[in-house]
Amino acid sequence: MHEFLPPSAQRLVVSYIGIRRAIGLSGMVLPVMLGPGGWLLLGIEIQDNMSSYYHTPLRDLFVGTLCAMGVFLFCYRGHDWIEDWTANLGCFFALAVAFFPLDPGLAPLQQDSWIGLIHCLAGGGFFLTLAFYSLVHFPSAKEHELEPEPHIRQRDRIYRASGIVIVIAVVIMGGYLFILPAEWKEMLDRYNALFWLEWIALWAFSAAWLTKGRVIIADVMIDLLAEAEERLLGRQ
Repeated sequence: MHEFLPPSAQRLVVSYIGIRRAIGLSGMVLPVMLGPGGWLLLGIEIQDNMSSYYHTPLRDLFVGTLCAMGVFLFCYRGHDWIEDWTANLGCFFALAVAFFPLDPGLAPLQQDSWIGLIHCLAGGGFFLTLAFYSLVHFPSAKEHELEPEPHIRQRDRIYRASGIVIVIAVVIMGGYLFILPAEWKEMLDRYNALFWLEWIALWAFSAAWLTKGRVIIADVMIDLLAEAEERLLGRQ
């Protein structure tokens, strides 16, 4: 269908696909660079949660990636005002997580400052926003009507599975923080349980956005469109 669009509209389609890919790749790369990357390259032990990396030499990577994700979400425009505001909320929460750090050396529920409290609330809001995208926006009928594409059913399964995984991870994190007995929590802290749960949630979110960006279940037509855009720009 995209081959019938004028060149300006084709460039817009490719640009939106690029934003989706950038959002998905940011979420995929962040836990890898913080956890295994920090351990292998800088000797930083894997932290109890990703937010704790703010107080390590990887602070700039943590803050920079979240800011990039926030900017990408702010630039992203959906098919209606609800999706636009969902992206804006995601941007707000990402920036709040980046600029309002956890209190150093304290667990998420033991914050002494309002800055740490804001961080915890923003982190929960950020993950729920990502789940809302996967469960509501991406598989919506309006999305398919305004942006028809092949493999709709296959992609919808990935969107919904990603959203369900994010929600399950958030529920488990909530149970871990609010319900789990202290002795069990102490035992799981040795294995950095929150870090791995956050990793799972981020990769589930990335899977949805990379699917929407045609990295997963790619369309040959999108690749041809990108090549045509490059040739067109080369002539200008």
